[in-house]
Amino acid sequence: DQATNTSYWKEAIDLEIKNVDVAFQDLEENEKVPVGYQFVKCHLIFDVKVGSLKIKARYVAGGHITEAPAAITYASAFSRESLRLGLLIAALNDLPILSADIQNAYLTSPCQEKIYTILGPEFGPHRQGRKALVVCALYGLKSAGAAFRNHLASCLSHLGYESSRGDPDVWFRSAVKVTKEEYYEYLFVYTDDILAIGMNPNEVLTKLNRYFTLKQDSIHPPDDYLGTKLKLTTLPNGVHAWGQSSSHYIHNAVANLEEWMKDKSYRLPKKAPTPMVTSYRPEMDVSPVLDPETANYYQSLIGVLRWTIEIGRLDINTEISMLAAHMAMPREGHLYAVFRVFSYLKQKHNARLIFDPTQPKIDHSKFKAHEDWVNFYGEVKEAIPPNAPVPKGKSVTLRCYVDSDHAGNQLTRRSRTGFVQMVNMAPIAWYSKKQGSIEGATFGSEFVALKTAMEANRALRCKLRMMGVPIDGPTYVYCDNMSVVHNTTSPESMLKKKSNSIAYHAVREAVAMGEILIAHIRTDDNIADVMTKVLPGGERRDKLIAGMLWDIT
Repeated sequence: DQATNTSYWKEAIDLEIKNVDVAFQDLEENEKVPVGYQFVKCHLIFDVKVGSLKIKARYVAGGHITEAPAAITYASAFSRESLRLGLLIAALNDLPILSADIQNAYLTSPCQEKIYTILGPEFGPHRQGRKALVVCALYGLKSAGAAFRNHLASCLSHLGYESSRGDPDVWFRSAVKVTKEEYYEYLFVYTDDILAIGMNPNEVLTKLNRYFTLKQDSIHPPDDYLGTKLKLTTLPNGVHAWGQSSSHYIHNAVANLEEWMKDKSYRLPKKAPTPMVTSYRPEMDVSPVLDPETANYYQSLIGVLRWTIEIGRLDINTEISMLAAHMAMPREGHLYAVFRVFSYLKQKHNARLIFDPTQPKIDHSKFKAHEDWVNFYGEVKEAIPPNAPVPKGKSVTLRCYVDSDHAGNQLTRRSRTGFVQMVNMAPIAWYSKKQGSIEGATFGSEFVALKTAMEANRALRCKLRMMGVPIDGPTYVYCDNMSVVHNTTSPESMLKKKSNSIAYHAVREAVAMGEILIAHIRTDDNIADVMTKVLPGGERRDKLIAGMLWDIT
């Protein structure tokens, strides 16, 4: 009813014009436009918000016709990995979290471009046709995002926050609990969405509200963030931890797919105990090539599934990585394989990531921590960033599970690297990708995988340090290839294959400097196996996935 009632649209227009009025400086009737200003057309766009069905209008500039500024033109945002770390840090240090949205965010910032426009009839008969300079970062301008980000950064710096060099959109400052324990308060900024982590997040947001108008109904503990449902959960051991569920996103994605299927001959499989049939090899598929329209839809489905992985469904990572390699020329078999993934997700939508802050139990007897590497690599030490903040709060322990599938691609015989990075008991990052070289033996593919994981681990340790999080000892790396473990833990072992020398020495040097320690793990216990192979359904696959996801039923 609202969509067909013009009074609702007029109300939305009037509200938006009232909001954007601050963005304009009217010129007198005969006043000339200052030299150097570019003309830009502006117009209204309309939308009906999903869920609330709220009628909305927005006044935007046609920034596509202006010259691009020399500086960056976008508003950056924190990474999903940083968000997972933030949720873990909050539970680890018993810190409350509040989320908030900034109202009319871009309009709070001064315009960085020299722009003018001619006002339209929506501004009333007395202003229609008048020239006006754009003085605020109007939506649609190329520099609007960057202008807002710079304005917000200036405000946060004024409030005593420092931007993390590990992620520029994670801000922190020192604070003290009533117990005299020092810790860091955090602000995670995703364009105009704020996550405040600290003992008094409401006080922080109140101060921020003096500079930016916050939507008052948006200030609450985070529950729906970046397409996922967040909830503070009490675990069986009594520990409070944040959980992240993608169930709502999956429901919507499946519903959209089934709606598209209605007038076509496609149907979702009734049963899909696993994301992919183990015997299916996408690279060997010779079924008919999809027509352009269906191929384009296939590509959009892969995009949906990639985001599903980003927000927590790491159990489909390998299968989607394999199917995404055929986006340029997808075939019918690839499309049916995607349908099976959606059917699997529909049946097992309840899986959750739990950012459990509990310290893991490490069997130190499996790791060789006191070997003498000096004669091989000298007095090497882990490179600690000299500008890292002083570590505060409770410490974390890092683990990494690594695996490779030697020559798994039957067409090119390239191997696949897979690993899962854990901070305390929480999965923080996961990886599944074809290797860039063709390895002649399992030994080589496992070393390539180890080197990739080692580099990712180095980046994660650096990010944690730049967020002021204390790290307990090295990262404990688990690998299921005994030959590789021997070569990386025994200084006297000799490399017999020169083609593997770069990965070999890079990993050994990381061990020598105490950055990582490596131990053997049974294949049946290596959760990284899910990142390299299409596993059959059964007890083993369920056990491995249960080591990363909760409630996968």
